[in-house]
Amino acid sequence: MARIQGVPKSKAGPMVKLVYRLGPRMMKKLTGREPQIGSGMELMEIWAYRPKMMMGMGKFNQAVRKGKAVDERLKNLVELKGAQMIGCEFCVDLGSQICRNSGISDEELLALPRYRQSDLFTDREKLALDYAVAVMRTPVEVTDELFTGMREHFSNEQLVELTALLTLVNLDRFNAAFGIGSAGFSEGMVCVPPDRPTAGRATSGRPAAPPSRMTSPPSRVPGG
Repeated sequence: MARIQGVPKSKAGPMVKLVYRLGPRMMKKLTGREPQIGSGMELMEIWAYRPKMMMGMGKFNQAVRKGKAVDERLKNLVELKGAQMIGCEFCVDLGSQICRNSGISDEELLALPRYRQSDLFTDREKLALDYAVAVMRTPVEVTDELFTGMREHFSNEQLVELTALLTLVNLDRFNAAFGIGSAGFSEGMVCVPPDRPTAGRATSGRPAAPPSRMTSPPSRVPGG
């Protein structure tokens, strides 16, 4: 369970009720699967305390996701890598299933935490994942060398689209702060694990444990 209870449907306004009604359909379309733990709407139920913020966040989300300059496979990989680095358990559960539903293999999901050592990703994909890691770190670690490499493989439009997507992924900090756990979209299947910070240190972007097949995802990210 999250650290606070969300707004129940009985107390929600008309716009929030509409989100509650349409949200599960959207999740089912993205994942091809029902959540196995709860409604999968815990995130929206907490955002519902500030409906205007929820609607603004939703509009930004839609605008970024409507971009067509970058192929879906690469966007899904980059987004999942970003969520992993933040340590958002809800997002890696959801993102793993979205990737699988879009055609990314379990083998590729298992390789994602150590993508640099894998032959399953192209050099272009590895470069984009390097960029994702650099953007998601605090402070941002995008070097001139890395950006020059990105410009050799991606147009300006693609760079803006990828960077906007990673900016959107940063909203996953909201989920981690409220302790929003897995909804079980990847229950019983391969799920990329969230990074865990070591004692006294911020998460570095490197996985603290190898990926595994999650049959019972933990309910909360420890400490966040």
